[in-house]
Amino acid sequence: MDDAGRSVPEPVRTPPPDGLLLVLSNVPDGDAAAGIAHALVAERLAACVNILGACRSVYRWQGKVEEADEVTLLVKTTRRRYAACQQRLKELHPYEVPEIVAIAPDAVWPAYASWAIAETRVPPR
Repeated sequence: MDDAGRSVPEPVRTPPPDGLLLVLSNVPDGDAAAGIAHALVAERLAACVNILGACRSVYRWQGKVEEADEVTLLVKTTRRRYAACQQRLKELHPYEVPEIVAIAPDAVWPAYASWAIAETRVPPR
């Protein structure tokens, strides 16, 4: 509770390297989004990938202001798997300079964090 008596979410106290990360990336179309999403989940580099609706991006590229319709990916991975997830996303991404932005949330429902961590662990051999 805060000073005003309101309920405040409690941050997950999962020690690194197993904290949850959200990775944002835009791709040119739904086919690219689906291919990347399926690969990342199948390879246990992500627990889940949301393919969000189309968006319009305005950006500067090679000295000119450009516009493009894109599809946003929201990738749920962990600190432990982030380097491999980032590398694979870069390999799969069709852009010369892919957008790969990782965000560490301040608070995550503990059961969800546990599920994501479990789904991204490399199975024992």
